[in-house]
This record gives sequence, C-alpha cells and structure tokens, in this order.
Amino acid sequence: MANVVELPVVPPPLPKSWSPAESTAKTISPLVERRLLPAGPAYLAHVKRAVHKLTFEEHDKHVEEERKRLEALNGNGANGQDDLGVGEEEEPEELLALDAKEWKKQDHYAVLGLSHLRYKATEDQIRIAHRKKVLKHHPDKKAGLAGDSNDDSFFKCIQKAFEVLINPERRRQFDSVDPYFELLEEDVPTASQITKAKDPNAAFFKLFAPVFEREARFSRKQPVPMLGTYEESKETVEAFYDFWYNFDSWRSYEYLDKEVNEGSDNRDDKRYTEKKNKSERARRKKEDIARLRGIVDLALSLDPRIKRIKQEEKEAREAKKKSKGGPAAVNGAKNEEEEKRKAEEEARRKEEEEKIARAEAKKAKAAAANAAKKARRAARAADGDA
Repeated sequence: MANVVELPVVPPPLPKSWSPAESTAKTISPLVERRLLPAGPAYLAHVKRAVHKLTFEEHDKHVEEERKRLEALNGNGANGQDDLGVGEEEEPEELLALDAKEWKKQDHYAVLGLSHLRYKATEDQIRIAHRKKVLKHHPDKKAGLAGDSNDDSFFKCIQKAFEVLINPERRRQFDSVDPYFELLEEDVPTASQITKAKDPNAAFFKLFAPVFEREARFSRKQPVPMLGTYEESKETVEAFYDFWYNFDSWRSYEYLDKEVNEGSDNRDDKRYTEKKNKSERARRKKEDIARLRGIVDLALSLDPRIKRIKQEEKEAREAKKKSKGGPAAVNGAKNEEEEKRKAEEEARRKEEEEKIARAEAKKAKAAAANAAKKARRAARAADGDA
C-alpha cells in the first residue's frame, strides 16, 4: 500500500509589477486545504523509473515495447496480422461431439481452431485461441439455455488441448504423431508418377519438394536444406542427400503410450506396461527411419540433376582429353590406335599360321603312324610265308 505524504503548499509572493484586475460582480472561491494522494499513471511511471533506475528515455522505450506486445497479442497491431482468424475456424458437429475421455484421439489444433497453423502456431496464438474458445463454450455462459448437452464435454476437450499445446514437451510429443501429417506421409509420389508425367523434371520437383518440407520440421539440425531447383551445383546436391541420409530426427512416440490401469497398485503391471511402451516406441522409431530412408532413396533414383551432373562430367573429361596438346595430341591418338590395330592383326596372323602348322604336323604324324602300321603288317606276313 502506498504511503501518504502531507506536503504544505505555500503560494509564492506576488511580483511587484502585479496590479489587481478591475473588480467584477463575480466572487473568488476561498482557499481550501486538500490532501493529495500519490496515484495515477504519472506516479506509477515515477515509481517504475525509481525502482528500476531508468532514465525517461529508457522508460519511454520500455512502455512502447509493451504497447506493441499487447497490440500483437490482441491481433490489432501491424505485428499481429498472423493472429487474424485464430480460434475462429468452423466447428463441425463431429468436433463438438468429441468425448473428453478420449482426449488422446482428438486433434488439439482443430479443437482450438488452429488447424491452419498447427506446429507453426506461436504460444501467444495458442493463448488467444484458448481464450476465445473458453469465452464461447464455457458451461456457465450457457447455463439455463437450451442447446447441446455435450458443451461441457467439449469445454473439457478445449482445456485438455490447451494443457497439451502450451507445454513444450507435451506439444512436441503430439506433433510427432499429428494425425493431419500422418495422413500426408502416406501421400508420397511414385516412380510412375514422375516418369509418365508430361515434363518429368518439373514433376519431380513439384511432387517431392512438399514431402521434404514436411519432414524438415522433425530435424534437430537447423536450417534444413530443401530440394532446390534443377540448376543446383553438384556440391549442393551432394550436400542435400548427405544431410537427409544422416537425418537426425527428434520425433518420439511417448504420446501413444498405453496408460497403466487406473487404481492398479501392482508393480508388475506397471513394469510390464512400461516395457511394452518402450518396445513400441523403438519399433515405431525404426519404422519411421526406414520410411524416410525409402523416400530419400526414391528421390535419388529419380533426381534429374544426377543424370545432368554425370553428363556434364563426361563432357568435361572428353573436352580435357581433346585439349591436351591440340592437333598433335589428336594425331598421336590416331597413330596410337593405328599401331594398336596393326598389332592386333599381326597377332591374329601369327595365330592362324601356328594353327595351320599344328594341323600339318598332326597330319604328318598320322601318315607316319599309318606307314609304320603297314610295315608291321608286311613283316608279319613275310614271317608267316617262311
């Protein structure tokens, strides 16, 4: 509570040059002693300056920053344009009919009217959306009015959504299994979509760019290299695939853990449930890594820049070979090829001559064997006649 300080007010003496005005019919009110209380914006500003030891300039700067922050928070300032429409999305019947007991199955962003922002929503936007939803769906506001009996249940859904999204750790767990993005993860382009397109190169970048942009939000390392364009250099393309093949994801699956049965004090049940949850988290993590690796493998196999880079390297090698020594190098290469051809022809000729010589030697050997055989027969016949 502020202290009251009594200050005596003594008016200064009148200057010598002063002369009273002409008398009128009006009377002057008598002097009244009044007590002044230290209050109001001026006094509070004085206290702030005194407590925080601020100059007038520093205090004015702080006031201006606070004003801009409040304007952004309320969506009225130039910096609050992103807050327009927050918490004002259409609420379909199936959303209003959510069961608060099944809060793990609900889309927290849709409940707060943040479906268009999702993981990009700021903390201020979450608070604004929550405040709007509470003002609209608070049970006390609709008490006694005929309407949806499920309003109280949906209000509990609003409170649970705010509880999850305002907590950084729990929000990250929910973002890891966001149902909206889980549906999009199945929509990965196929090889036939690219190859059968009218312009395969344009189709590759059009279909794969949003896929990598979606996955980039899970990276621990920032910034994340995006797919880029057809004209990217070899170094940029190699860096892109090197990053994604070594992707370090913060994605986790604690949000999907099964809860221990309420009222159960059995430690074995708790240990079993914890062990089962840990095993399921590891399995889902492994599947997610394999899924992302498959996307990168597919993109690499269809990337038109790889073919372009290989063709450029081939042309560079040929140009380098041709540029060595100019015309003399070209003539030398021709002479070398001519000599190589002559050597091959000489080798073939020698091989044919050796083949013919072997055939003739074989014939001569066969003739000599026949002659020896005839000689032996004649000798046996002569011995028989004797």
